[in-house]
Amino acid sequence: MLTVLRRRRFVAVACALLAGALVAWLLLVLLLRPSNDRDWAPDQVRLPTARIDGDSVTVSNVRNALYRSTTDFDVRWETRSYDLATLESLWFMVEPFAAWRGPAHTLLSFGFSDGQYVAISAEIRKETGESFSPVLGLLRQYELTYVVGDERDLIGLRANHRRDDVHLYRMRATPAQARALFVGMLERANALAAQPEFYNTLTNTCTTNIVDHIEQLAPGTVPLSYRTVLPAYADDLAYDLGLIDTALPRESYRAAHRINDAAARFADSPDFSRAIRMRDGEN
Repeated sequence: MLTVLRRRRFVAVACALLAGALVAWLLLVLLLRPSNDRDWAPDQVRLPTARIDGDSVTVSNVRNALYRSTTDFDVRWETRSYDLATLESLWFMVEPFAAWRGPAHTLLSFGFSDGQYVAISAEIRKETGESFSPVLGLLRQYELTYVVGDERDLIGLRANHRRDDVHLYRMRATPAQARALFVGMLERANALAAQPEFYNTLTNTCTTNIVDHIEQLAPGTVPLSYRTVLPAYADDLAYDLGLIDTALPRESYRAAHRINDAAARFADSPDFSRAIRMRDGEN
């Protein structure tokens, strides 16, 4: 009898200690504060900022890296100017990156009548030597950043060097809607440069931020769905909502918008952005 009581007492004490350690650890996590002052990976050392004056936009720290592989690259930071009056198209990229369909990266890209395209991608801001973990993403281990970059960088990296399937869709958006999204994302980039935030695997990701921007523009457009938490299904959601500009049936639209072959063929072409869009009469 005494042995049983001792065993129960031991289990009770062990559970109490474990619960206490867990509570202490959670409190420490909650006390963490985001920062823009860390030892950042070289491709994320700088944060983009934008100056918006009427139709004129000047973006500093536009990333235009030259990749030889995912680990061997030269980072170039540029200042680029855009005329909002010439913004004419909105594009949605989905990059599944796991053996099972679910995890993916998404971003938006904006096309101008002068042939310029610029992509904006919400991502974790990696420290040197750091890699993404969805579990750590729940525990305030990554800051959130908006990367503003050349498509040859942000799309070419994923298609040609990570070798993930990359799908690129033109969206049904008026120039005014594309403009509002572009300005909204640049303003968010400015806000993150001034006041950092933590990334969160469920609530503050590449896809949830895109949804937030769309909802600010047109509330009620995107319903709550598991397909925003598992963004490899985000294009199916956009297709079902009529947001993707395509007449193709559901069973074939996705394959038709895979751009890997064109991205590889035109990797070094100055016409990269136009070339990856030359499908089914799109340009």
